[in-house]
Amino acid sequence: MQKQGKSKFKFRFQELLFIILVVASSVMLSFSSGGFIINFKNVGFTIFSTIEKGVATVSFYVKDAVDGVVKLVNLSKEYDELTEKLKDYEYMQRTNAAIRKENARLKEQLGFADSIQQKTIPANIISRGADNLHTTLIIDKGSKDGIKKNMSVVAIQNGNIGVVGKVVSVGYTTAQIMNIYNSSCSISARMQNTRDIGLVTGNGTEDKPLSMKYIKKRVISELHFGDIVVTSGENGNYLKEIPIGTISKVSILDYDTSLDIEIEPVINFSRLESVMVVSNTEMKSQNEEKEETK
Repeated sequence: MQKQGKSKFKFRFQELLFIILVVASSVMLSFSSGGFIINFKNVGFTIFSTIEKGVATVSFYVKDAVDGVVKLVNLSKEYDELTEKLKDYEYMQRTNAAIRKENARLKEQLGFADSIQQKTIPANIISRGADNLHTTLIIDKGSKDGIKKNMSVVAIQNGNIGVVGKVVSVGYTTAQIMNIYNSSCSISARMQNTRDIGLVTGNGTEDKPLSMKYIKKRVISELHFGDIVVTSGENGNYLKEIPIGTISKVSILDYDTSLDIEIEPVINFSRLESVMVVSNTEMKSQNEEKEETK
């Protein structure tokens, strides 16, 4: 039994040894023929070419990303430059518009001065009254410029001439104007259409309309919304026929024989920048000439 076991083991070992020799011979034969060398070259080429392709792809994307960032930075700079140019352009446009408006305003004032054919003193408003209602204005002209107390003050706004008020205090280089909506201001006025005469007074604030009194109830049918109220020229305080405002409301009071009329001023005082002061002496002369031509 032992002999048979040994014989069987040797036989298997011999077979295994034979197989190993055959495989070894084949490998050596393959090396000697260069087959494995060629395969290694192909494998190396494939590996390195793949790596090279990957590196090239990554480099391409990195370069593209860098170029994109550079372009974005350049575009941002160009945008900032264009924005600044646009601001400059808008500023120039606003400046030109302001100059055109100023020229138009000065032309209006010049035309007004020519039309009334008398001495007027142009002035700019430099401040409003200290009171909360701003019922007085301070102008940059005074006695050295010929301004005197009680001179009437007018203005041109949006092509319309209107009464502003009158001078109540005069300094050497400045003067104070009482606005028509000041409760202490009273102006002799007429209805431009009917010629009925009354008295226009302020109500102490720009937010409230002016009031016109002493217009009889019998003329109510002749009055209409938007009718113009002008200065009468009486008492020598204001130039004649200068618009004060327009009718905005007419009320009947049972206890009064006169109508209660609300007047909306022609001049928008919140936007008023400049005025024209009218010489009293020449204003009186002008009013007398108008009376004579009637």
